[in-house]
Amino acid sequence: MALPHQIKSIGEYHSFMDLPQPKHPLVSVVKFEDIKPKRSVERPKSILNGFYSIAVKKTFNAKMKYGQQSYDFTEGILAFIAPNQIISIVIDESQSIEHSGWLLIFHPDFLWNTPLAKKIKQYDFFGYDLNEALHLSEKEEAILTAIIQNINQEYNSAIDKFSQDVIIAQLELLLTYSERFYQRQFITRKITNHTILDKLENLLTVYFNQNNLPEKGLPTVQYISAELNISPNYLSRLLKTLTGRSTQQFIQDKLIDLAKEKLSTTDLSVNEIAYEMGFEHPQSFSKMFKTKTNLTPIQFRNSFN
Repeated sequence: MALPHQIKSIGEYHSFMDLPQPKHPLVSVVKFEDIKPKRSVERPKSILNGFYSIAVKKTFNAKMKYGQQSYDFTEGILAFIAPNQIISIVIDESQSIEHSGWLLIFHPDFLWNTPLAKKIKQYDFFGYDLNEALHLSEKEEAILTAIIQNINQEYNSAIDKFSQDVIIAQLELLLTYSERFYQRQFITRKITNHTILDKLENLLTVYFNQNNLPEKGLPTVQYISAELNISPNYLSRLLKTLTGRSTQQFIQDKLIDLAKEKLSTTDLSVNEIAYEMGFEHPQSFSKMFKTKTNLTPIQFRNSFN
């Protein structure tokens, strides 16, 4: 298996794509129409960049893979890629890639000694597991394009002691708007999101119905997100938006529903139910049950008598 082609710096990227040398060593703004990879060398199967990328792609006629997942550009046009994460472009060799739009790339060192250096790690859309491009309305696209054009204007100006601060401020604004638009996408893309909810419900039902919780233990957030093929943070944010609950709360609520069923339809003791549901200590089960229902398991059972 061929290793990914590594591009460590902004300058290396410009050289690889046969672009003029960047005007700043740590940041660049490129129009996709100007990218023309060298034809003299074989196209690498995958690329690993050492910098952040924010892409606004239009009329993109190829397929892109981010990590092991296909990146959906069917309708979405805005994508985020973090440093040292593998991307690959799958194209029909009988045709050339056609796309337009903007590419903003910046090295992590550009953020050094700014609040964004730490804050940027909080943006989930830079993660491998978010494999759906952001879908933008015409108004949203105009907002983000205007910000990128402001960055481009500063990028093409003479570098002075204010250059970094101005670009960082615009970049932070771009990320803030992107965060807003992703939250909106959680709400508006109902079919996709409710499909995830349905899969989550079915996954938990199957897991709990296997009746081997004492051996397997309760499902973890990491297990659930891996089974759904999305990141833990993305799943939790989606559930918060749609249900007001985190993934952990969602799992616990499903568990409590199962406990209520056992308490109301069987003669099993509370200790036996706790054990069947994967709790090593019955006290932990009783504490969770009361937190969720304001009743102890015994009080809940007695309410049916």
